[in-house]
Amino acid sequence: MNSSQNTTSSGSAVSGLTRSPTSPRTLFGIVMTGLCYLCAALALLPLLAVLSYVTIQGLSRFSPSLFLELPPPPMVPGGGFGNAIVGTLIVVGIATLLSVPFGIMAAVYLNEFASDTQLAYWIRFATNVLSGVPSIIVGVFAYGVVVLATGTFSAWAGGFALSILMLPIIVRATEESLKLVPAEIRQAALGIGSTNFQMVAFVVLPAAMPAIVTGTTLAIARAAGETAPLLFTALFAQFWPASLSAPTPSLAVLVYNFATSPFKNQQELAWAASLVLVFLVLITSAVARWATARKVY
Repeated sequence: MNSSQNTTSSGSAVSGLTRSPTSPRTLFGIVMTGLCYLCAALALLPLLAVLSYVTIQGLSRFSPSLFLELPPPPMVPGGGFGNAIVGTLIVVGIATLLSVPFGIMAAVYLNEFASDTQLAYWIRFATNVLSGVPSIIVGVFAYGVVVLATGTFSAWAGGFALSILMLPIIVRATEESLKLVPAEIRQAALGIGSTNFQMVAFVVLPAAMPAIVTGTTLAIARAAGETAPLLFTALFAQFWPASLSAPTPSLAVLVYNFATSPFKNQQELAWAASLVLVFLVLITSAVARWATARKVY
C-alpha cells in the first residue's frame, strides 16, 4: 500500500515538473531560441554574401596564368598578377619579421616581469590606443618617417607600416596566451632551479605557443588585406619586385587600382585578385583555428 502511494506520488511529482507546451515560459523559450538562430544566420549572411559574390566574379577570370604573368595594359586580354602575389609575400614577410619579435618580447615583459607596475599599465594603454588608430594614419606616418627619409617608395616602408598595425594584435594575443599557462608550471620550473629567463624561454613560451601562433596568423591576415598604408609606402609596380628599396606591388593595391579602372580586362583581374586575397585570409584563419584547437598546456 505504501509502495503504491509512493509510486503515485512520484508520478504526480514528475508530471508536475513537466512544463506544458503552451505555457508562457515554454513559448518564451521557443521564441528566444528562434531569435538566437535568426541572429546567428544574420551574422553569417554578410560573410556568405561576400564570399559567394567574390567567388562568382573571380572564377570567371581564374586561370593558372594569373600566378605567372604580369598585369596587362588596358584593353589587352590575358595577363595576371604574379608580381603582386610575390610583392604581398615580401611586404607581409618584412612586417612579420619586424613585429613578431618585438610583440612577443613586449608581452613577456608585461606578463612575466612587470604585470602590476605603472609602466605596464601605460604600455597596455598605448597598445590599445594603437590598435584603434586608422590604417591610413599609420600609412601617412610611415610615409613621413621612411619614404621621405629614403626618398623612395619601397617594400621596407610598406613592411614598416604593416608592422605597426600588426604589433598591438600580437602583443595582446601573446599576453593573453601567457596568462593561460598555469602558475604551477612556473613554480615547478623555478623549483628545479631554473632562472626566470630559463623558465620563460623553455617552459612558458613553448606552452603558450599555439595561442601565440593564433594571434600572429590573425595579425598577418589583417596586414595582407590592408591597402591604405601601402598606397603611401610601397605604392605599386607593373613589374616583378627587383629590390626591397623600390616600389613594390601588392594584391590589395592592385585590387584598388584595377577595380576603379574603366577597362573591363583590368576589372576582371581585380575580381580574380580579390578571390585570391580572400582565400589567403581564409587559409591564415584556418591555421589560426587549427592552432587554437591545441591545448595551451
